[in-house]
Amino acid sequence: MQNKPILPIILGPTASGKTALATAIAYKLQYEIISADSRQVYKGMTIGTGKDLSEYTVQGVQIPYHLIDIVDAGYMYNLFEFSQDFARAYTDILQRNKQALVCGGTGLYVESIIKQYTMVKVPEDADFRAACELRSFEDLKQEFLQYKTPHNVTDFDTKKRLIRAI
Repeated sequence: MQNKPILPIILGPTASGKTALATAIAYKLQYEIISADSRQVYKGMTIGTGKDLSEYTVQGVQIPYHLIDIVDAGYMYNLFEFSQDFARAYTDILQRNKQALVCGGTGLYVESIIKQYTMVKVPEDADFRAACELRSFEDLKQEFLQYKTPHNVTDFDTKKRLIRAI
């Protein structure tokens, strides 16, 4: 059996000191950091996201980081894209014989790493969505519940989200 590399993860809420801890560890052990934060992916969104890029310099050494400032603000980045971007960054780090450390506050992103979610790209079906728009919210909800038990209630926040989930 092949030994899998250990992947340390630092998880917690915004402004709880995750980055300071991660960069201190990365500096000492020469790790690279992969962000698992759903807001830090956005370029320019520094206020309110806890994205303090100055923390990635420790004693004059720039700590390599990934998945920060990778998409424009307003872009609808999602879990599928995170999974793809994470896999590319992690593979790149391992191929260079380096060690990764995950740091972030988005629980679903971290869960997708730990549980190794397998995700496939599903193309949008405009005709299906248009037909669903003509149906009632309750009818759509009943159809959704025939397919799966929801793991959260966000699929029922709006009709648009419910149609997307179906």
